[in-house]
Amino acid sequence: MWRHPATYEVENRAVDPHGRLWAALEQVAESAGGWAGRDLLDLGCGSGFHLPRFATASETHAGARTVTGVEPHPDLVALARRRTRRLSNVTVRQGVAQALPLPPASVDVVHARWAYFFGPGCEPGLAELDRVVRRGGVAMVIDNDKSRSTFGAWFRQGYPWLPSADEIERFWSRRGWTRVPVDMGWSFESRADLEAVVRIEFDPASADRILAHHEGTEVDYAVNLWWKRF
Repeated sequence: MWRHPATYEVENRAVDPHGRLWAALEQVAESAGGWAGRDLLDLGCGSGFHLPRFATASETHAGARTVTGVEPHPDLVALARRRTRRLSNVTVRQGVAQALPLPPASVDVVHARWAYFFGPGCEPGLAELDRVVRRGGVAMVIDNDKSRSTFGAWFRQGYPWLPSADEIERFWSRRGWTRVPVDMGWSFESRADLEAVVRIEFDPASADRILAHHEGTEVDYAVNLWWKRF
């Protein structure tokens, strides 16, 4: 995404058109006290697309007391800071999941969406979560569910070397994380938008094959929301 931030912005707008993923996030967070009036970390925040939603009040929720975005890529850090410059409770820091630029026991809620935590190999980042999340807090990790949905089939074909769905589930379950499956969907404003996003998510041959066999601007897309109380 750091090479194609404008296209990734299009993708972010297409994700979860019915609000199912956000509803699942809110439900899980509420089980640990929610994020209203608390300290939230958006880990791997990219260009900061989700930071305003966490930081500001909605019809049903107050905003977080503080929101910290952590992102390794300097160009995306700059974009996230620009996006949130008028939000006094938001801070964006350059850093990585395995060495968070935060003090111990400093956050109540962690949100990580398609960022670093993809199962085996992310143990250093999980150790950092143990360090920075307060007792009673919650961490939520969103990743693709390759076992089902149209996008899951695309993902299996495009990235055959990645761990299987069973391996990933064993990884998280053994560490005390719980899975919430969510059928969130993709809905694009135009076919050109869908094609542009598919071409940044997959290699050229895979993208050509996907686009040749998929019509329209809608994609059924399943994800897993993994969560853990601390």
